[in-house]
Amino acid sequence: MKQLAGKVAIVTGASSGIGYAAAKLFAAEGAKVIVTARRETELESLVAEIQRNQGEAIALAGDVRDESLARELVEIAVRRFGGLDIAFNNAGTTGEALPVPDMPNKAWNDILETNLTSAFLGAKYQLPAMVARGGGSIIFTSTFVGHTVGMPGMGAYAASKAGLIGLMQVIAAEFGTKGIRANALLPGGTDTPMGRASANTPEALAFVEGLHALKRLATPEEIARSALFLASDASSFMTGSTLLVDGGVSINRT
Repeated sequence: MKQLAGKVAIVTGASSGIGYAAAKLFAAEGAKVIVTARRETELESLVAEIQRNQGEAIALAGDVRDESLARELVEIAVRRFGGLDIAFNNAGTTGEALPVPDMPNKAWNDILETNLTSAFLGAKYQLPAMVARGGGSIIFTSTFVGHTVGMPGMGAYAASKAGLIGLMQVIAAEFGTKGIRANALLPGGTDTPMGRASANTPEALAFVEGLHALKRLATPEEIARSALFLASDASSFMTGSTLLVDGGVSINRT
């Protein structure tokens, strides 16, 4: 039995990395997926790959900071597939690494809008659809940065990702009686285009790998499997939780 058979899922930030891997995995496990990101060509490739493997997927390109996109994604889920069961609010950006005194207001706002406000806008429309469905699972991609570790230059990123945890906890408390679970996934360093942009030299990559107890980065597929756990009934009594999938970076001192 496929773990997400009969379910309908939205995945944001699906054009690459963790979102791309999660969308493929959710579809392979039986979910009908609606995927979004800014890059339309990459989304079309993802949908084609899912369909080649006998899955069902629809792409809608757009900017997650746009409230109309959040509304339309849910409308597609309801209109085309009958409802919404799962939302993986995964889109995000690290932004430019700057000390707090050197950070322009625009850079701060751009990061918070992309990482935190977009998740609020998603949840604003996802939650009523899940209530109508009789329950669901809403997942936010946070990070260990700002939760267990402070990293120089990452003030806006850390604040936005920590904010997701607070938002998630409130949603869990507000909607638990409606059968909706809310959790945050906290990956460690992951081999994604965004991660490679941050560690863009062999020396920087070796340093980041060495921060982890496992002395390597995660693959996107490893993080996607943890998202699947939170999306599926395997985590049916888990809500309001932070799931660290960080290769031991939060505890490592070696």
